[in-house]
Amino acid sequence: MSKKLIECFFIANNNIGDSGLSGGCRIFIELARYWKESINLKMIATEEAITVCKNYGLGDLVFYKSSNKLGFKNVFSLYAVFINLFKKLTNGIIFVLKNRVLFKNNPWVYSVSDFYPDLIPAFLIKLINPKIRWIAGYYLFAPAPWDKESPYKGKDAIRGFLYWISQRPTYWIVKNFADIVFVTSEPDRNKFVTKRRKENDIFVIRGGVNIEASTEYLNGKSIISIADRKYDCCFIGRFHQQKGVLVLMEIWKKVIAKLPKAKLAMIGNGPLEVDVQNKIDEYGLNQSVALFGFLDGDKKNDIFKQSKIVLHPATYDSGGMAAAEAMAWALPGISFDLEALKTYYPQGMIKVPKDDYNYFAEQIIKVLADPAYYRTISQEARDLIVNQWSWEKRAQLILEGLLNNNG
Repeated sequence: MSKKLIECFFIANNNIGDSGLSGGCRIFIELARYWKESINLKMIATEEAITVCKNYGLGDLVFYKSSNKLGFKNVFSLYAVFINLFKKLTNGIIFVLKNRVLFKNNPWVYSVSDFYPDLIPAFLIKLINPKIRWIAGYYLFAPAPWDKESPYKGKDAIRGFLYWISQRPTYWIVKNFADIVFVTSEPDRNKFVTKRRKENDIFVIRGGVNIEASTEYLNGKSIISIADRKYDCCFIGRFHQQKGVLVLMEIWKKVIAKLPKAKLAMIGNGPLEVDVQNKIDEYGLNQSVALFGFLDGDKKNDIFKQSKIVLHPATYDSGGMAAAEAMAWALPGISFDLEALKTYYPQGMIKVPKDDYNYFAEQIIKVLADPAYYRTISQEARDLIVNQWSWEKRAQLILEGLLNNNG
């Protein structure tokens, strides 16, 4: 395949904020980083998404701005979410209709999420020009309201119902019209197999990690010893129902009962920031939990260097890349035994029966107390990331698969 022969439009039309980074955003940013030298890559994106791309060294891409920044103070409120959906979806549709000529040469079009502002413009492009290759990112299925595994309980039940009901049409559209589907875990692959779309048209993206910084650090001479690290555990991820941040407060309360001096670092932001702080206050954890907000780059890596274990207490997940970032620094992981995590983390991540907070806390204490056990899980974590999670390898394999599939 000749270099730059393929033209591809990424549609990142849903971003509501320009700080923080979801798993889907991380995927499209890293794919863009490693694909832009091989294909003619362009971005149809919101002002926020363009800012994020430029912050991650992708300023040399060709950008088409679809929407201006909306400027919400609280981007996680239901009001902000609905206004964002309406305005970004409307602007995305208008952009496509006004710029049909962009898609006349049968390009690839990649909708980077299943949210309406990303997906519907891609669907419209496919209807306008059926010869394009539509790649649809579909990274997480919303749990049904009656699903006992759903993290949307109590005051979050309405938000969970709205998420679930809004996803029903997008699933039907992608299943029936997309040429290629990107999912993040093996169990989701069968949900998109049809008579028209075979298994090799469904790519299990999973995600990846940039390992350059951790490799340089671990091969150097200035590694902070386990005993001298400031934080016994760290968490990285969205402060969201699915990520188990409130569950983590229940677990950490149990850890502190046995290890009063233990410290937890939490990296991330999201709709549950206030709820997490309230739990910290309620349980008297202010001296044992440090909230850092969203961090990336060197600041995030500094927390990993100072941590001993990464905790991934997600109660509902399609996989999750965040823990892998920490495992690249040879941090053992502990998570609940979710189905998606069996293929994501076959080693280096201790699995705990779901909802067993006592056993989760016991495993934290065991790993901290047993140096031999720690070293074993630590090495397994590092080996897994190096061998299977390098973004450079992952992005290249995905691109090769798409090029071989391009027919």
